[in-house]
Amino acid sequence: MSSLPEAPIFVVQLHDARRRHYDVRLEVDGVLKSWAVPLGPSLDPVVKRLAVFTTDHALEYATYEGVHAEAKYGSGAVIVWDAGVYTNLTRDKQRRLVEPADAIERGHLKFRLRGVKLDGTWAFTRTDRDWLMVKVRDESADPLLDLTATEPRSVLSGLTIDEMAATAT
Repeated sequence: MSSLPEAPIFVVQLHDARRRHYDVRLEVDGVLKSWAVPLGPSLDPVVKRLAVFTTDHALEYATYEGVHAEAKYGSGAVIVWDAGVYTNLTRDKQRRLVEPADAIERGHLKFRLRGVKLDGTWAFTRTDRDWLMVKVRDESADPLLDLTATEPRSVLSGLTIDEMAATAT
């Protein structure tokens, strides 16, 4: 009997670069597809968060925490704010599943996150200039809860972004 493949991973890294932002990364075809979300994921389906599509990262980067001194990925402290697995929910007009790489190419990716902090469905949608990250209305939607404010610590080290930055001095 063969085992089922493991679900692809996701990670949300808080990065204190020139501007503090959250890097939302989804495993797609052996790499981490990445969007910089300045205000982080929202649990409010009415809120549309700017999401800037950025460079792919190696899967090994999913567990990176530390302080970048060089500008390869942007200098500054990084923590793993959330991590887990995700399920692709993207469907075409005929209700057939669209692979994540194709969904990104088409400009719309819908997915369910199962992480330590985030558990629910979101979508990335490309606009004329950038992308938007939007919470889908589901049982985890909560317009009154801002996890970026109430849950500031890393799911790996337990450090806040400021505590991580202090480790470099």
